[in-house]
Amino acid sequence: MEGRDEALREFDRIILGIDPGTNVMGFGILGVKSSRPYMLDMGVWKMKASDSHYLRLRQIYENVVGVAERYLPDELSIEAPFCGKNVQSMLKLGRAQGVAMAAALSRDIPIAEYEPSKIKMAITGNGGASKEQVRELLRRILSIPASRLDVELDATDALAAALCHFYESSKPAIATGPRSWKEFIAKNPGRVKL
Repeated sequence: MEGRDEALREFDRIILGIDPGTNVMGFGILGVKSSRPYMLDMGVWKMKASDSHYLRLRQIYENVVGVAERYLPDELSIEAPFCGKNVQSMLKLGRAQGVAMAAALSRDIPIAEYEPSKIKMAITGNGGASKEQVRELLRRILSIPASRLDVELDATDALAAALCHFYESSKPAIATGPRSWKEFIAKNPGRVKL
């Protein structure tokens, strides 16, 4: 792709995965070449506990824009907030997710959003899998060296979001036919013989 550095041009697609958070936000970069996914990078952004919530939101925006400018991803896959008991925590998490999405949109990057259980299901086959199980399956699927997995689980969660999107967007389209004979006849009047 034009604009990408030489090492990234070999990939047909690049997917940025984000695991949103206001204290720690994970990111993962997945490259796709010849319909095969490869882990390019992953890590976490740690926000300063002493900063106000608003300064953290600015840091999130700047971090997402920075990684978008470095890798020029074709798509963003982000984990959807889950329902929790603490309303204030959920509000802050939703804001973090929204700011990450706004940063991607500012660079014209399309967004896909997945529930945590859907991501876990796509990677492990179990929507209730632990973060450690997701990390281990990612290691196997993407042939990630164990030395690269010495990161926080937020990073592997973000990479899992990117891989989930790769799987979902790579599924063949299902042809949708008419739902009734009446609809079929209306769409195909020349094929009906009396």
